Amino acid sequence: MPEVVFPLDSTKKFTDQEKIGHNRWHPDIPAQVHVKPGDSFRVHCREWFDGAIVNDDSADDILNAPLAGVHVLSGPIAVEGVKPGDLLIVDILDVGPIPQEDSGPLAGQGWGYTGVFATENGGGFLTEQFPDAYKVIWDFNGGTATSRHVPGVSFTGIVHPGLMGTAPSKDLLAKWNAREQALIDTNPDRVPPLALPPLPDSAILGSLSGADFDRAAAEAARTAPPRENGGNQDIKNLTKGTRVFYPVFVDGGNLSMGDLHFSQGDGEITFCGAIEMGGFMDLHVDVIKGGMETYGVSENAIFMPGNTDPQYSQWLAFSGTSVTLDGEQRYLDSHLSYQRACLHAIDYLTNFGYSPIQAYMILGAAPIEGRLSGVVDIPNSCSTVYIPTAIFDFDVRPGKNGPHQIDPGMGVPKASF
Repeated sequence: MPEVVFPLDSTKKFTDQEKIGHNRWHPDIPAQVHVKPGDSFRVHCREWFDGAIVNDDSADDILNAPLAGVHVLSGPIAVEGVKPGDLLIVDILDVGPIPQEDSGPLAGQGWGYTGVFATENGGGFLTEQFPDAYKVIWDFNGGTATSRHVPGVSFTGIVHPGLMGTAPSKDLLAKWNAREQALIDTNPDRVPPLALPPLPDSAILGSLSGADFDRAAAEAARTAPPRENGGNQDIKNLTKGTRVFYPVFVDGGNLSMGDLHFSQGDGEITFCGAIEMGGFMDLHVDVIKGGMETYGVSENAIFMPGNTDPQYSQWLAFSGTSVTLDGEQRYLDSHLSYQRACLHAIDYLTNFGYSPIQAYMILGAAPIEGRLSGVVDIPNSCSTVYIPTAIFDFDVRPGKNGPHQIDPGMGVPKASF
């Protein structure tokens, strides 16, 4: 096992650890770990809410989830000799749930969760159809996930980090804040909001303190979206065996990671989606000097996916076009067409006895494939959702005998404001 350079004690809160990570992006957050090019090491990662979500049959914790405090990230990790303009090579050697802890109160100790936020608390991809809060608990048995809240489904996990990236420079941070505030200003009272501005409340900034902390907390970017540094990309294919090439904006690169997922469908459409958990990552780092200019990677990482994805061979696919539920035509709106494809899949699964929210949770957690299938044929874009048929304990394909009827069981816990 590689040396653990960022340990976490499951009995302690994130802010009480030996090394304290962060939950904002800022160039002045000091590196907590220093490594060299060519080093391999292990990093422990806490579930993104630091234990606020529990293993029970209530969705009250999702309803009242402390969004101001996410994501709790391990890092920053500085790599010796790395300079702005370099490409940081990050190999994911291994990634998984909390090692040697198969049961306990923290997500990652033998279980994880998928949630849907209420519209007033962030919403989700289909927030108009699902405006309340919901939670599904998934149990891990080896590499397989099952749930008491969504019966008749089991699938192999596609374990990956939802969030990993390098620190922004001061100029890049200022660019983020300016452009996102300009977006907010177009509709400042929108629910859910168009973007999340800097928020000192609940900020964790590693070892910064005093006036330095106060200044950085007022400037630091929230970790919710993906940006030029990587960040919360929620790419399910960043699995074991993946190599990522990150652009570097500060000395050392200052790599951070977290938000581990046991599994996820493309798009993480439930927002508190995937199957959230804590766990570990084994990483190897190296550097390509001047790589940003050499390869034209001035922003946004490029990567080579790993080869450990679940091997599903049969799929049932649903398509959608850029027409609203009210029949309004939109011009090549791929976001809308993907929503419509997801809604068609949900409607289909309800014929087998699932509630709409159970079907929605399947799409968020299982390793579905989402694709932009047509983006040029005006006025309609076409998006598709591919569901692996083998994840169901019954034949989910259309047939002459009609749909098999499952027992939906206790259903999905719900909570409302």
